[in-house]
Amino acid sequence: MKKQFIKVVLSCAIVAGGFTSCKNASSSKNVSRATGWKINAKEGGFQYNSDFKEQETAPGLVFVEGGTFTKGQVQDDVMHDWNNTPTSQHVQSFYMDETEVTNVMYLEYLDYLKSVYPPENPKYAHIYTGALPDTLVWRNRLGFNETMTNNYLRHPAYAEYPVVGVNWIQATQFAEWRTDRVNEVMLEREGYLSEDAKYKVVSGEIEGGFSTEAYLNRPESVYNGQIDSLQGKMKKDSVSNFAKRSSGIILPEYRLPTETEWEYAAQAQIGSREYNNYRGRKKYPWEGDYTRNGQRVGRGDQLANFKQGKGDYGGIAGWSDDGADITAEVKSYKPNDFGLYDMAGNVAEWVADVYRPIVDDEVSDFNYYRGNVYMKTAIGEDGKVNVIRDSIVYDTLPNGKVMAVNLPGEIKMVPVGEEETFLRTNFSSSDNRGYRDGEPGSTRFYDRFNDDEDESNQKKMYNAPVSKVQVDDNGEIVRAYDKSNNRTTLINDEVRVFKGGSWRDRAYWLDPAQRRYLPQYMATDYIGFRCAMSRVGSKSKTKNKTPRGKKAR
Repeated sequence: MKKQFIKVVLSCAIVAGGFTSCKNASSSKNVSRATGWKINAKEGGFQYNSDFKEQETAPGLVFVEGGTFTKGQVQDDVMHDWNNTPTSQHVQSFYMDETEVTNVMYLEYLDYLKSVYPPENPKYAHIYTGALPDTLVWRNRLGFNETMTNNYLRHPAYAEYPVVGVNWIQATQFAEWRTDRVNEVMLEREGYLSEDAKYKVVSGEIEGGFSTEAYLNRPESVYNGQIDSLQGKMKKDSVSNFAKRSSGIILPEYRLPTETEWEYAAQAQIGSREYNNYRGRKKYPWEGDYTRNGQRVGRGDQLANFKQGKGDYGGIAGWSDDGADITAEVKSYKPNDFGLYDMAGNVAEWVADVYRPIVDDEVSDFNYYRGNVYMKTAIGEDGKVNVIRDSIVYDTLPNGKVMAVNLPGEIKMVPVGEEETFLRTNFSSSDNRGYRDGEPGSTRFYDRFNDDEDESNQKKMYNAPVSKVQVDDNGEIVRAYDKSNNRTTLINDEVRVFKGGSWRDRAYWLDPAQRRYLPQYMATDYIGFRCAMSRVGSKSKTKNKTPRGKKAR
């Protein structure tokens, strides 16, 4: 009895101390379990979204619940590349585009850039032109494809076809732009931005756009410093005029999927209970070992758009046909068990990874990804995050294409240094693309065998050509091609993986485990892309779920 009495006295003492109540101190979502203070009080103090349930599915995406799988193939390696040795991997849950990015989606991006950053303005030179797909990829020395060269990107007949002619750099920049546009809409919906803010930017009434990271770090800088006049109802209804990460409104960034994510999503083992499939023996994104439908409805129909044989890109007209000679309209074939379309065939797709022949699962078997370059925000002399205004940086690619590295209004990023890496065990440098693969820094005694000052003559595991492109004082592009006879490979840190078969490929490449690579500045008529987004919070959708070990009432 004494023990019970003491408990009651202590509880009442808490009430006497000024907290809401004994009951609410432990159960109310708006009372801190750490301090007993009120959360989200009108008087001020700690503001937090205590009503947050789970991440909202962003436009165009579907949810992919993570898990374990066998990355790579157990089947025969017909090409003898030996670059997809089976490894067990675990993937966190994420979101992925339902279809490849289409022409009309990419045209929306181009229209925005042309409106907000007019190419005739010298200050914005090359922003729009640098984003244009290479429509000349359709040309063939001994083929008549000029119709696609002139029409494929812009004609409405091809609006819902996957965009091609886009290099890896352009694909990543599209994803960055998409992040900002979607978060702009999210903030508008929640009352942090006025409904006409985004349209004033497009119409030219306001110079300067919206950047998600700039908004989170220096919100007063957004819309070229004019955000005060573009705020929504939350300006007067909220303690804070600006949304923060803790609000739960800002979505994670759109990005290219990692190779591991793409392969896991393509296999879609969620619909299979076959042990062999789990061990990596699922040949295609669908069940079975054949490319034709074996079900009663639609029996014999092709399940993907691919090259069926020499000189056969679609089958015989009228029957035994896959319905396409080049690319096909998205959603022309059934989705896999995750609800993703065309994870085999139609176009191959860029993924985020830098290519290496070996997947180093000894270092990482969780969310494996080669390509990390860790950056941090640059801080100005005033102690604030540095926002780029007019100092747009352009990069001339090895093929001569000039592209903007950043857009006005974005935050300046710099590589992490010793302050972040000192005495860390998980990473020691900003650039980790060449970690443990024979490149500089990954071999203990590398410097003993590379004493030649001329970089082109140094011994390297991946001795790729180095072609230099520069712009002279007259603005002319000067191309210096690599003429060395000592090159042994095309692999370097600017070579990226692409996955999946395309309309130009035979059925062998439809296997999700197959992997190929191409320099990140190059584009083709058979490589497109789709975006992904990380899942924050729970592994699975939490709606209508109860804690493990407890029964639902």
